[in-house]
Amino acid sequence: MKRSEIAMKYFNEGYACSQAIVMAFQDVVGIDKDTLMKISLPLGGGISRLRRTCGAVLGMSLIVGLLFGSKTVDHENKLKVYEINRKLIEKFEEKRGTSNCLKLLEKAGLEVEVKGEAEKRTSEYYSKRPCGYIVYDAALVLEEYLEEVGVI
Repeated sequence: MKRSEIAMKYFNEGYACSQAIVMAFQDVVGIDKDTLMKISLPLGGGISRLRRTCGAVLGMSLIVGLLFGSKTVDHENKLKVYEINRKLIEKFEEKRGTSNCLKLLEKAGLEVEVKGEAEKRTSEYYSKRPCGYIVYDAALVLEEYLEEVGVI
């Protein structure tokens, strides 16, 4: 199973979009699932349902930092990581038109409440939301890049 499919599966099991991404790459970063789940949870819903940057994109960014970031203050490394991350976000935006959570949901014809309570995950929820496919696309962008550079 491709990591993009695994990420979508996690989302469809009830995990936040950000969690679905990081957990699909858990074995690559070598951090336990529980820690990844906790650290990525607040990023779901466009950062705690503020509907800003898509949580799937933020999860992708966490994996980029974990894989390519330096353990020390290193200006050159910072530039490298920012460049990789920008490239991946731009590729995601080519697929989806934006990396903004609110705009992604509005493009799907949904009226979205900012800061509101998260809806319960039901079959109706999944049928009307594009989020599973958005998670899939973010994971696919990351997966293809990591294959290209020989990380996976």
